[in-house]
Amino acid sequence: MKVAWYITAHGYGHAVRSCAVLAAWARRMPDLDLTVVSGIPVDFLTARLPGARFTRRPEVFDVGMVQRDSVQVDLGATRARVEAWLARRPHQATMEADWIRDRRPDVVVADIPGIPLAAARAAGVPAVAVGNFSWDWIYAPFAEGGDRVWMAAVDAFREDYAKADLLIRLPFAPAMEAFPRQVEVGLPVRPGQARRAELARLTGADPAAIWVLVSFTTLAWGPEALTRAATDPALEFFTVLPLAWDHPRFHAVDRRSVPFADVLATSDVVLSKPGFGIVSECIANRKPLVHAERRDFAEYPLLRDGIEQHLAHAFLSEADLYAGRMHDAVRAALARPMPPPALSLQGADEAVDRILELASG
Repeated sequence: MKVAWYITAHGYGHAVRSCAVLAAWARRMPDLDLTVVSGIPVDFLTARLPGARFTRRPEVFDVGMVQRDSVQVDLGATRARVEAWLARRPHQATMEADWIRDRRPDVVVADIPGIPLAAARAAGVPAVAVGNFSWDWIYAPFAEGGDRVWMAAVDAFREDYAKADLLIRLPFAPAMEAFPRQVEVGLPVRPGQARRAELARLTGADPAAIWVLVSFTTLAWGPEALTRAATDPALEFFTVLPLAWDHPRFHAVDRRSVPFADVLATSDVVLSKPGFGIVSECIANRKPLVHAERRDFAEYPLLRDGIEQHLAHAFLSEADLYAGRMHDAVRAALARPMPPPALSLQGADEAVDRILELASG
């Protein structure tokens, strides 16, 4: 079976959940003929798709939100990139429809750029979207003042999304009215494996300490913030490369040696921005989450509600995050009881079922 799977240009969370679905699919069909179309690095995909055979095609079909770091959004830069994307969209759509006709996959899946869905419709191939938000919904608040670029982007995504045959709607999602046909699934995530003794040997971390996973792609902590974070002798900190600091209390782990899910499963508490991927993995592994606010991103209130409903948690202000003052929040999150499990963790297999049903006609 041939599959073309497109992953948005915005962040790693979309790739995490896409890989969860693709890994479940590859376990069922080891001979799956998979093309991943994305700017996500090959080594990230390889780590998340162990044993799966795939080809990566490094094409990008949307902009997402440009971020100064893992927390702060740059609206001006995002608008400029959206304007450039609008100019090239017609050509990209035509060229992608030609590629799909030539490749002839059995199904096209997108998380969650719009152009591949419209191109699949033009090429006569079933098209499935997967997501917990859509870019028309993210951009709509910026269009409310009548800005022509944001308004055009909202209209473009709605036009493309309307051509999807199906939306597989993940938890923590708005209504996503642009998609005419929708089905809901659970969280596409699998718990990691706790490997405390192994990680202690690899990193020199104290296994008796409280292990805090600092889960960001980038975070602007300078020497003062690092020093302040390290003042509590009971805490040791872990990151996953490329995030790393030269400090004896901070241990950077290579995901090629220990998968991210296992680092998270081994940690006692997670410090992160509230994104779909990290919230899902904390729920799956039943780990408390200390989270910062995400300004200028419409997804944040829905994820915050999910955190409050499904996780032991604590809020950390942006000022305290960048200053390295998280000790009280860490202990508050650890002291709160974990709510009982309430969400299905079978979303990956459920998504594969829905895609196969559509592709088989």
